Amino acid sequence: MNLASLASARAEAGRPVRVALIGAGKFGSMFLSQVPTIPGLEVAAIADLDPEKARAACREVGWDEARIAATLFTDDAVSALDRGIEVMVEATGHPEAGISHALAAIEAGLHVVMVNVEADVLAGPVLAEKAGEKGVVYSMAYGDQPALVAEMVDWARATGFTVAAAGKGTKYLPHYHQVTPDDVWSHYGLTPEQAADAGMNPQMFNSFLDGTKSALEMAAIANACGLDVPEHGLGFPPCGVDDLAHVLRPRAIGGCLERDGMVEVVSSLERDGRPVFRDLRWGVYVVLKAPNDYAASCFRQYGLPTDVTGRYAAMYKPFHLIGMELSISILSAALRGEPTGTTREWRGDVAAVAKRDLDTGETLDGEGGYTVYGRLSPASESARARLLPIGLAHGVRLARPVAAGQALSMDDVDLDSTRHAVRLRGEMIARAVPDAQPMRQES
Repeated sequence: MNLASLASARAEAGRPVRVALIGAGKFGSMFLSQVPTIPGLEVAAIADLDPEKARAACREVGWDEARIAATLFTDDAVSALDRGIEVMVEATGHPEAGISHALAAIEAGLHVVMVNVEADVLAGPVLAEKAGEKGVVYSMAYGDQPALVAEMVDWARATGFTVAAAGKGTKYLPHYHQVTPDDVWSHYGLTPEQAADAGMNPQMFNSFLDGTKSALEMAAIANACGLDVPEHGLGFPPCGVDDLAHVLRPRAIGGCLERDGMVEVVSSLERDGRPVFRDLRWGVYVVLKAPNDYAASCFRQYGLPTDVTGRYAAMYKPFHLIGMELSISILSAALRGEPTGTTREWRGDVAAVAKRDLDTGETLDGEGGYTVYGRLSPASESARARLLPIGLAHGVRLARPVAAGQALSMDDVDLDSTRHAVRLRGEMIARAVPDAQPMRQES
């Protein structure tokens, strides 16, 4: 509750928290728009594949020329870490790059704020362990839904409630799993020309629609909060905020969950396409379970909407501000030594599933593309079946055909074992399944 005063004290002492931002896309730009009005926080370096585009982004969000001139703009992420930096923000969205940048920052003794949920789900347990060994913070990014959910789960547990369910809302229909970048814009009510004029990336936006991003975010929440993931992937039940406590409870008492303590995403659309009443498309939630009759009676007395038993109640936040809230993570890491959510174990994973029949020799194009989408899976099943994570399903060649709807395995593709991401994933599988076979390598 005192981050602002702690940051102001650093400003008055002439020692602002110095940050390196890696990736100046939409998330990074939203953060940059807030920086000039946060005393005690300074972005000293911005690394992007296109430094001039990053400069232009700073001008667009309101930076003056003096601030721009005082900032290093580079296409070399490692060089951005060498300017008295305390915190690195990884916001590229590229899992392989994200892992490499995080490893470099940890080795340099810097705190890491991982906007890159793709990298976190692929290798977060190992990255968090390495950060702990170095005495630095490895944190989720506040403003993104996983960190907001982690905060709500922590609040619920610290007040003595059982967490029955936690997650977010999104727009979902079953056929979205097969949507490709060619037809994504019709689902957003845009023409391709309008999207191009706005600088919107069709593959990135398709990952939100085809279920991949939801799966990644729920895996991150499960891994940070010790929650379970649905055995057969997310169900995306249609549900508005008034019905959260009714729907997100165990099946044994009329809900849709396997048991208490699960992650799930609710849809803002009924299965026939009608909008859900008072939907949670942009928000996050936690469903609480009262530990006793007295607590349940307090739910009723103080106006919490509950299920028919009175034992389950829901809390929710109807929006999230994405990069505009990112400074909370940065200041928490630098000034408190605390993450705003962090990977603690490997409970959830995201497997690549074929969108259509795939042939030997085809090259996968990863998250939001034409070939695969990501489906949430229990990590134990993913390790046992050697499922191919969506984070490794980009730019790799198929070694054999895969039918539409089938989850790919490591043995279906040729992988380069020298890549950081491949090596760390192999390490995670070896820990989970000690007698696991080595991954297939490129021929």
